[in-house]
Amino acid sequence: MNKCENDILTAIYRNGFTTQRDLASETGCSLGKVNKALQHLRETAYLTAQNELTLEAMARIQAFRPKNAVILAAGYGMRMVPINTETPKGLIQIYGEALIERLIGQLHAVGITDITVVVGYMKESYEYLIDKYGVELVVNMTYAKKNTLHSLGCVLDRIDNTYIVPCDLWCRENPFADVEMYSRYWMTDRTSDESDWRINTKGEIVADAVTGLEPFGLAYVGPDTADMLKEKMARMMGDRKYNRDYWERAAFRKGKMMFAGVKVPAVDYVEINTYEQLRELDSGSDHLDSAVIAVIKDTLAVDATEIVDIEVLKKGMTNRSFLFTCRGSRYIMRIPGKGTEKLINRQQEYDIYQTIKDGGFADEVLYINPTDGYKLTRFIENATNCNPQDLDEVAACMAVLRDFHNRRYKVNHEFNLFEKLEYYEMLRGDTPSAFRDYSETKARMYELKAFIDGLPIEKALTHVDAVADNFLIVKDANGIRDVRLIDWEYGGMQDPHLDVAMFCIYALYDTVMIDKVIDLYFQGRCSRVNRMKIYCYIAISGLVWSNWCEFKLQVGTEFGAYSLAQYRYAKTYYKKFKALSGGEDE
Repeated sequence: MNKCENDILTAIYRNGFTTQRDLASETGCSLGKVNKALQHLRETAYLTAQNELTLEAMARIQAFRPKNAVILAAGYGMRMVPINTETPKGLIQIYGEALIERLIGQLHAVGITDITVVVGYMKESYEYLIDKYGVELVVNMTYAKKNTLHSLGCVLDRIDNTYIVPCDLWCRENPFADVEMYSRYWMTDRTSDESDWRINTKGEIVADAVTGLEPFGLAYVGPDTADMLKEKMARMMGDRKYNRDYWERAAFRKGKMMFAGVKVPAVDYVEINTYEQLRELDSGSDHLDSAVIAVIKDTLAVDATEIVDIEVLKKGMTNRSFLFTCRGSRYIMRIPGKGTEKLINRQQEYDIYQTIKDGGFADEVLYINPTDGYKLTRFIENATNCNPQDLDEVAACMAVLRDFHNRRYKVNHEFNLFEKLEYYEMLRGDTPSAFRDYSETKARMYELKAFIDGLPIEKALTHVDAVADNFLIVKDANGIRDVRLIDWEYGGMQDPHLDVAMFCIYALYDTVMIDKVIDLYFQGRCSRVNRMKIYCYIAISGLVWSNWCEFKLQVGTEFGAYSLAQYRYAKTYYKKFKALSGGEDE
């Protein structure tokens, strides 16, 4: 039975048979197709000679009738900055009503009360829905690392005549129905450069368009596709190469989706992905007046409507940031990430920026809050991060670092490597280190401390996080024109040579490259003692940052091979120090 025939059965079930023209108008099929479909439905005993539904037709309707719904609400909604730092996207209000509550109400209106909400990020915010609407919450514990394939995978056993619903969808009219005759997937009539899906003349969704229609994740999974979808999803979930995939990838076979396509007006079906989409749909939404937007408005003395072209920047290890345009200039707003308050003293960061603001080394800070860590800076146009494999760029960074160190800036706080080592270890609580020889490695770091403590060291303001990504380089036709060192969150009084070690271990350099960078910083005149000292810093810092990674893992952020590499630096450079000092061979 084809799509047109199914749509005709649905129309007759709802309204009875009137005329072929009425059926053509209601189903979108041509008059010729309607006449052909009616004839075939009578021949196959789904319609009587009087175009009334037969028992076979009623049985098919009952077999496909929707039973339940799964609402996907686990993800960060990263493109919703700055709103997503305060409210999960499913609870954003449009015209005074939370998105997810509107969807639940629309499901209830067609008799669907068996509703499961898959949650993750800010999951506690959805708990009230259990009592208010009788929904069930299922937690996706991997939401930070995996995408909707795995969120839907948490409830594979519930996919049985099921609506799959994204929590960030606003529908002007109710998209759900008490009758569904086949599996289908909704798309808007708006084209999108991010999509290659189109609906062909047969009503099939195929992936071969240069610019496709805009999908938004709403689907109905009937008995014609449920088993195939679940089987393919189960296989994909067992392969980590699909960790970041959307569930829809499992619905494609040979370039064609298992589901029929439904094209709807974009003005009536809106997936709220960005702050600007929310503002366009409901300019009076309370969520537009977030604390972050208020900072921008007050600092730049502008109206919120002048904040445009919001773009999420790559999620950093500590913060989330977004780029935006206002009155022709671009800016970056930083929002501290989860757990940051345990890692960063924002008052100390504020003091550093006040100390160096006229030195020409850092980014131009327009606003920084010493309490919550919000920071607004002017975007540096035509700048790129230092490429740690480009020796010319590395040399320029080392020259700026050396110049900065020679200024001997002073602040009232210190970055103590061993205090940080103990502190990050303490943050793990009762959870032991994942490294089995951690205690032995740590004891060796205290051997290195004894050597460092015996040296005459003149401390000064040190960046501490002077890694390649924190150097911004601006080039022109004559080469490197400007270098800026940004993100001073970890800075404090310390031996400036620690910055050389930090640059090297973040770049994951091997021993040959580390010695080249040391020589660049010292302009080929590094003493044996200073090299030994930097080896010590590499080892100790490696253990500090591996502890930091282990704590961040506990709050949901995984850094993969970075953690392992840092721990290896601790062990490897302890041995190199011992070899250089004559204590033992490498």
